Amino acid sequence: MSKKALITGVTGQDGSYLAEFLLEKGYEVHGIVRRVALEDPEHRLWRIKHILNKIKLHPASLESYPSIFNVVESVKPDECYHLAAQSFVSYSFEDEFSTINTNINGTHFVLSAIKERAPKCRFYFAASSEMFGHVYETPQDEETPFHPRSPYGISKVAGFDLTRNYREAYGIFASSGILFNHESPRRGFEFVTRKITNAAAEIKLGLAKELRLGNLEARRDWGFSGDYVKAMYLMLQQDKPDDYVIATGETHTVREFVELAFGFVGLDWKKYTVIDKNFYRPAEVNLLLGDYAKARRKLHWKPSLKFRELVRMMVEADLNRLKGLSC
Repeated sequence: MSKKALITGVTGQDGSYLAEFLLEKGYEVHGIVRRVALEDPEHRLWRIKHILNKIKLHPASLESYPSIFNVVESVKPDECYHLAAQSFVSYSFEDEFSTINTNINGTHFVLSAIKERAPKCRFYFAASSEMFGHVYETPQDEETPFHPRSPYGISKVAGFDLTRNYREAYGIFASSGILFNHESPRRGFEFVTRKITNAAAEIKLGLAKELRLGNLEARRDWGFSGDYVKAMYLMLQQDKPDDYVIATGETHTVREFVELAFGFVGLDWKKYTVIDKNFYRPAEVNLLLGDYAKARRKLHWKPSLKFRELVRMMVEADLNRLKGLSC
């Protein structure tokens, strides 16, 4: 009999890649979505429209414990991947109450429902490198102290601690993946990487004239989302639950990302990029660099896509998409 997987955030970048991956593994895949997504599938389900006939979607809200409880009771999953969150860091400063309430309570609700109705279910929590924030050491690994610098980072630290507590207090197989930045052509347009590649494509095609950005010197460890969902799966196949840093071990600046993206379309980025102080964070995280040695050793995982190829993939996807729209 097929294993059943339940994914929160199935309509997002990671959720869509994970759903595809699990289907290839022969899983019965279930996803939790907001009811409004089912009412507006063209805009809200675009990342998974090609697999909608292969997965089962359940309307529920991370802000409602009864709705989460009912889905878990109905599905009785073997594995649960909790990816859903308000994940745009800049927005978390604008609406910190909503970010913290939704992210922390949502994680707590899913964990509690599993404990009550599917205690054998293996649980994955999508932690984040933003938990490190004001870093105490570089590179960061599983032992690096957390010092979050945003409401989003704070909410992820709380989720990480909740996950560990359910593991230790109730014996739930609960693991956290401390994922560093990971991108793809399915990244949301509000994120800086997609903002850059989309702008490069638009300017090349004459659809835009400039790109406005904040801190070009911020450094990130950028990987490919399709690689990172495989690490999530591997974490839940281990004999014991544990926490893992998932990263590439390389760091690049926003400036490098912009230069590469515009270079791929034959443009000089300096002619089109405008620095806008409005895009600076109130508390900036300047350097995030992950050490994934533990994942390499225990999960036999490593990233497959290099930074340059990732940027090229995203730019080409945006060019092709825009050419289709402008025809």
